[in-house]
Amino acid sequence: MLRIILSACVLLLITGCSSQYPNQQLVGKQFPSIAGQTLEQKNITIPNDFDNEYTLLLIAYKQDSQFDVDRWLIALDMTDTAVPTYELPTMQGMAPRMFSTFIDSGMRKGIPKELWGGVITIYEDGEQVQAFTGNENPNNTRVVLINRDADIVYFYDRGFSVAALNELKAVLPKSN
Repeated sequence: MLRIILSACVLLLITGCSSQYPNQQLVGKQFPSIAGQTLEQKNITIPNDFDNEYTLLLIAYKQDSQFDVDRWLIALDMTDTAVPTYELPTMQGMAPRMFSTFIDSGMRKGIPKELWGGVITIYEDGEQVQAFTGNENPNNTRVVLINRDADIVYFYDRGFSVAALNELKAVLPKSN
């Protein structure tokens, strides 16, 4: 019985402390400076630590977003879209930060070790990111393509579609 009560309290903390933000249109804006850590436990500052012509960020707000993230990753691979791509599980609130070790450990169990460097968890700046992009329909991945100057040149948040993939590819140089 105590375990059920404790689980209910944790669930209430995690779900009760999240703010709702309307979805935004981000093309032409600058991506904010945020900090995270890869599943390899390397600290990363986004966008400062990226020095590519373009970098693709797949921002996910819920565990259920992984289905959409996977569709994007598979489609990018199947269409030979060569752009550095990072998954950003992004959580807001104190409860996820308190359980970050447990959450990251769970992700490591479900993600092959060779992919850990491409998964950057965002805890401390999670609220900032969600406010910036909006978090309506949180199962949908926020697909953000930034250039070297951190300008957002492509943004999509309505769930994977072939049309959206083609729009993304049209923004990238022709070799992609």
